[in-house]
Amino acid sequence: MANGAPVCGPISTFSRVRILHLVQSRAERTIGELCEATGLHPNTVREHLQRLIEGGYVIQATEHRTTRGRPRTLYSAATGAGDASSPIARDKAKAAAQRGDLLRRMLPATASALGRDATYQLDALIEHLEESGFAPVVDDEQLTVDLSPCPHAAGRAEDRPMLCSVHLGLMQGVLTEAGGPLAAEAVRTTDLAEHSARPEECVVQLRLTEMTAA
Repeated sequence: MANGAPVCGPISTFSRVRILHLVQSRAERTIGELCEATGLHPNTVREHLQRLIEGGYVIQATEHRTTRGRPRTLYSAATGAGDASSPIARDKAKAAAQRGDLLRRMLPATASALGRDATYQLDALIEHLEESGFAPVVDDEQLTVDLSPCPHAAGRAEDRPMLCSVHLGLMQGVLTEAGGPLAAEAVRTTDLAEHSARPEECVVQLRLTEMTAA
């Protein structure tokens, strides 16, 4: 992926971003559908999907058939809700909370006033963003996460809406998987005019849902 800074983790290639965008837009995609939409070879798509599954971003299920024939494997985004929960993502969220607790014991001033559940959500979100190549700065009063300078800023402007949409979906999945009152609402740099003016700026707006924080 052409960017001004290295992008890490399972979404380090634009092909994986495109696949994620497809499974986020509609669940239960087949290999054939993803190949047709991306123009990639089936083996390449399978390799990308495996990396995304290992990252906790995609889940797979076997098709339930009522007629004869070999059931297909279906791929969906790991949203953290119901049947779309990834055990890998759950383990990552728990591990992030444990590391966060250790840090807060060492540095009590880093504790958030949002409550335990929201704090654990932020632990998971920060680790996810760092894994993805960002340097997040959280403001738990304004409920924002500043990702400036965006590592995708030097890429093609026409790709930014898809990138922003995919990252927003991933962040929402991480927050849902961790469990708590925080949700990812918007990425403030979705307008191309803003991208061309200050493309390095990227701020994620969070919101508190009706769920009561602990």
